[in-house]
Order: sequence, then C-alpha cells, then structure tokens
Amino acid sequence: MAAVGDRFSRLAALRPARPRLSGAEMLRAPHAEDSLSHLPGAAIATNRFGQHVLVRNWFSSPEYSEVSEVTLELLSRCRDEALTKRTRTALADPSKWLFLDTETTGLAGGTGTYAFLIGLAWWDAGALQVEQFFMRDFGEEHAILYEVAARLAERPVLVTFNGRSFDWPLLENRYTMTRAIPVPRLAAHLDLLHPARALWKLRLGSVRLVELERHVLDAAKTGWQRQDDVLAALIPQHYFDYLRGGPAEPLAAVIRHNQMDLRGLAALVGKIDELLAPNGGSDAEGLDLFGLSRYLQRRGDSQRAHSACTQAIQRGLPKAHDGQARRELALLAKRRGEHHKAAALWHELLKDERNAVHACEQLAVYFERKQKDPQRALEFAQLGLAKLRRARDLLLDRHGLPGSLRTEQRLADRVARLQARIQLQSRATATLLPVPHGPLPRAPKLPA
Repeated sequence: MAAVGDRFSRLAALRPARPRLSGAEMLRAPHAEDSLSHLPGAAIATNRFGQHVLVRNWFSSPEYSEVSEVTLELLSRCRDEALTKRTRTALADPSKWLFLDTETTGLAGGTGTYAFLIGLAWWDAGALQVEQFFMRDFGEEHAILYEVAARLAERPVLVTFNGRSFDWPLLENRYTMTRAIPVPRLAAHLDLLHPARALWKLRLGSVRLVELERHVLDAAKTGWQRQDDVLAALIPQHYFDYLRGGPAEPLAAVIRHNQMDLRGLAALVGKIDELLAPNGGSDAEGLDLFGLSRYLQRRGDSQRAHSACTQAIQRGLPKAHDGQARRELALLAKRRGEHHKAAALWHELLKDERNAVHACEQLAVYFERKQKDPQRALEFAQLGLAKLRRARDLLLDRHGLPGSLRTEQRLADRVARLQARIQLQSRATATLLPVPHGPLPRAPKLPA
C-alpha cells in the first residue's frame, strides 16, 4: 500500500502547484513566489504558450576553438548515406551548433517522462552562452519546448552526450504529444558519447562526463569545476519534492549541475579535436592513442589508424593491450599490402599466449600464399594447433569454446591440406627425376 500511496502522491504532483503569473511583457524581474528566479541570470519569460523560468549566463571558459575539417568529417560520417549539402554547410560553421542537455523526471523514458529543465549552449563572443528553460509545473511544458524549437531553428546542428539514445528521442516524444509544436528539424546530430567511449574507455573504464572532466579535460586546471554537485539519481526526486511545495534550493543545485554538463560538453569538443585533427595526439597517453587507432580504423582512415597504433606501442601499453595493439597493427599492415611487416609482427606475437594461436595461423597463411613455402606453412599450422589444444587443456583459452573449436577446425583442415600438397609435390619430384644416359652397368657374376 505504501508503494501505491507514493504513486498517487506523484500523480498529485502533476497538478500545477503555483498560480500562473499574468502579464504581457516577454521578460520581467522575478517575483517573491518565484524562488528559482533569484538565481544569477534568472528571470520569468513569456511566450505565446505561457511563462517559464529562463536562466541565461555567459561563461568565459571553455573558450571557443576552431574545429578541423578532419574532425568534422569523422564525427559526422554516415555509413549508409552521403552528407547532404545542407548538413555539410551547417557542420562547417560551429556558430550553427547547439549543445543540449536535459534533466528529467526519470531515466526510463516513455510518455510519462518529462524534461523539466532543458539546457542549451552555443559559442558566442569567443566563449559559451548558456540558456536554461525550467518549468515550475507541467503546465509550462509547451512554453519551454517552444523556446527550444526556436533556438534549434537558428542553430540546427545538435551536439549532445548520449543524446541520440535518450535526450533527443525524449524531446521528440514530448513535441509529438503537444500536438501544437512541430518536432524541430535537425541538420545534423553529433553525439559525443561514442567517440569519447572509443578514445578514453580503455584508460578510464567509465566515460561519464564527470569522469572525463576530471581525467581528460582537467577542469580544475582550467578554472572551473563542480562543487557540491548533486547526484544524478536524486534529481527526479528533488523535482517532485519541489512540485509538492518543497524547497527550491536542491533544484538550484540541479540547474548548476546542468550548466556544468553543458560546459563540459563544449570543452569535450575541443579535446576530441586535439586527438582527431591531423598531427594530433602528440601529448596523448599510449592507451588513448590505441583507442584513437581503433576509432580511426572503424571510420575508414586506415593510414592514420596505423600511425596512431604505432605511436601507442612506442609510448608503452599494458601487457594485455600491447599484444592486442600489435595484432591490430599487423592486420592493418596486411590490409595495406605490407606483408613482410605484418609477418614480423606475427613473429613477435608468438610469445604472447593470448595471440600466439592467431599469429601461427596468420604466419601459416603468409608462408603458404605469399612465400609459396608449404613446409614452413605446415610448421606454423601445426604449432598453432598444438598451442590451441594445450591452452584448452590448461584452461587458458578465454575466447570461448565455440570460437576455440572453429579455430581448431580451421587449423586442422589447413594441416591436412598442406600435408597432402607436400606429398603430391614429393611424388611429382620423384617422377621427374632424370634417367642416367649410357649402357646400364652389368650385374657382377656370382661365384660358381
């Protein structure tokens, strides 16, 4: 019954808890009953759908920095379709970018989830202009959605962090449910979670924006950092408490939290550009360069992927990642047609138990197809088969039994084929031996 009572209390919280303010002016000073309006840069804004709290601030950091064309291409590359002219034009002009982050009544999504605070930011006068739209009750949703749509019409390139999966689908749903405000049309959507995960997950494990600020952006060094930050899991409850007449101070902390997310998102653009830009990554750590290599490889830039992987190995990697990096470097060399370099790397990996079987198989392919040496190819195929069976017997195979069995079958088939080939070559050689010329020597006479 307690759970049912809590559910009804939340439903009751959906009713407007504060009287609507009247007035024809578009922007006015805060009134006593609008406690959140006393935040720095806050006011009550009015549009055709009603009123809402608007918080507007300008931050001198992070500073604006040019984004290279290579970074734009890598961030926006589509696998299935070419970029339209409108998209390319908008992407090439960072003044058309709009950073977005929302605070919601829940993380599950769905029609019952509201974005009660929508934060927007864009580059202005060399730094970051931030606007935040807060609805004091659910009756003000149309008003804040209308303002966001107006900003997106001016800056149609949306930049988010996990916005493709959460923020933007949620807002699309809310626009549809209004039946009065069309869903804004985007020229492009750059979700920085995916490149951030590729570039820094190997080193950090967690790529939450807070972790990136601490370990990648070095926010403390740049002069801004989170102080007394609110836990994300508590944000929905703070809003429901406010709707029931609770204090506004926790929501003031939520608004500051949203500001920091937007500033971190803007700073992340510059940091990603440092790595993705040509000749980038000069000060990057080995694991970051390895992550960069894998990201570039997936995006089709094999030449730069090869260079980044080589730098990662030279700067030093943990043992587990070093073998993986050498394996991927060998595959890149093989795709580039540099088979001798790939073979040298496979030879180095023969001592790595995680990659030795794969190295043996690749060397067997190399000697069979490129060197035309079936005997050496047979030796490496047999060595790989022996290593695989030994690893499985000692429970060292961590790739899973199905994969192990498939690899064993491939190697066994190769061994059988190479043995048959060598036997055929031996028979052909024996058949083609030269016949000696002249009379055959007579057999010696036996004694009487």
